[in-house]
Amino acid sequence: MFVIIGYVVVLGSVFGGFAMAGGHLAALFQPLELLMIGGGALGAFFVGNTPKAVKATVKGLPLVFKGAKYTKDTYMELMALLYELLGKIRKEGLMSIEGDVEKPDESPLFSKYPKIQSDHHLVEFITDYLRIMVSGNLNAMEIENLMDVEIETHHHEELVPAHTIAKLGDGMPAFGIVAAVMGVVHTMESVGAPPAELGMLIAHALVGTFLGILLAYGFVGPLSSVLEQKADESTKMFQTIKVTLLANLNGYAPAMAVEFGRKVLNSTERPGFAELEEHVKTKR
Repeated sequence: MFVIIGYVVVLGSVFGGFAMAGGHLAALFQPLELLMIGGGALGAFFVGNTPKAVKATVKGLPLVFKGAKYTKDTYMELMALLYELLGKIRKEGLMSIEGDVEKPDESPLFSKYPKIQSDHHLVEFITDYLRIMVSGNLNAMEIENLMDVEIETHHHEELVPAHTIAKLGDGMPAFGIVAAVMGVVHTMESVGAPPAELGMLIAHALVGTFLGILLAYGFVGPLSSVLEQKADESTKMFQTIKVTLLANLNGYAPAMAVEFGRKVLNSTERPGFAELEEHVKTKR
């Protein structure tokens, strides 16, 4: 929603200001210039990225038009799920969660938290490390190192669309210059034309530079920033799980382990201590 509002503000400010200054908006409508800039940038995008990166970018772009996936309610569900899992381990032993870990889709415990259960990556991360804890072959330090590596890998993968879009935006001003040069070349070919016609040709050429810069900094570039922020939000979930499980491995009670995880959250989504405690009791 904010992306669309931002686009409207950009268009209204740039074209509205141009019209108020006495400019003719029709002069800016140059589909061939858009073809050269957009087509050139798209071609360079395919040349400069692997099929995996292209696929990840196409899949990630629709996310910029959606709201935040990981809200305060999602974090509270995660905290409540971890509290129940760790509480079950504390009361009944590690082997008591074997069924929940092996088949989380059929687990009554996981089914109480649909927002978490529907996120395949989160469920896999939780169950994988609980499975390692059940096996008992690794200590807390080794598990922490393994978690760090996996979280880093996940974050790198999540940033791929942001990086590809950023490079796409960086190249658009250059393609705008290319379009402008092509327009100048066309103008020079028509040097014998009347001055009024030459003026129109030069104006069309300059529109290429204008469109390249506008598309880069007003439309494409900001998308990479949004995608990067969403990647950071996704990584925060994994960091929360990591801190909570490690706290439990180091001997802290479930309530205190969940408190460790709560402290990792950003202040905008972090629930209060009493608020989280009440939520956990309600879920139980």
